[in-house]
Amino acid sequence: MAIVLALSGSPSPASRTARLAELAAADLRARGHRVHTLALRDLPAGPLLAAQGTDPAIARAVRLVAEADALVVATPIYQAAYSGLLKVFLDLLPRHALDGKTVLPLATGGSAAHVLALDYALRPVLTTLGAQVAQGRYVLDHELGATADGPALPAADSADALADAVARFASALPRLRGGTWNPALLSSA
Repeated sequence: MAIVLALSGSPSPASRTARLAELAAADLRARGHRVHTLALRDLPAGPLLAAQGTDPAIARAVRLVAEADALVVATPIYQAAYSGLLKVFLDLLPRHALDGKTVLPLATGGSAAHVLALDYALRPVLTTLGAQVAQGRYVLDHELGATADGPALPAADSADALADAVARFASALPRLRGGTWNPALLSSA
């Protein structure tokens, strides 16, 4: 099965965006894929903002992207655009970093007025990096909750829509892993 890296581009430690990414990751794991998560807020801010690709934590994060078969890219939407934290990280990636990779964009926001940010803000940058961009999902902040078992989408229609997006994404993933994965990168990232 495929190795998927789920990136959370939220700067918030109590992030609805991270909850959404975890829901997608859990679904992909249930389908047999190996899914690893990376919260971009955990990267060192100074080296990230200074584009210091030689910083060990930044270099590991870039290698995680390179070694993954596919990515889930989750971001909050602020002022009709994806997060600045995600933008700073994407700017560090080599020009063709996502060549041959399928990417599922996910977004959270406070208003349905920003639903098009996935297609008009995030999709173009992912495509420029070479990604095959799957049909994403935008979820309103109030639709995301948490239970004792983890994150949840209490509304059935929202949960079904996310499950459909993940299912379409999963159907595009490779059945067999072609390369190698170094799990040690995750423990020190």
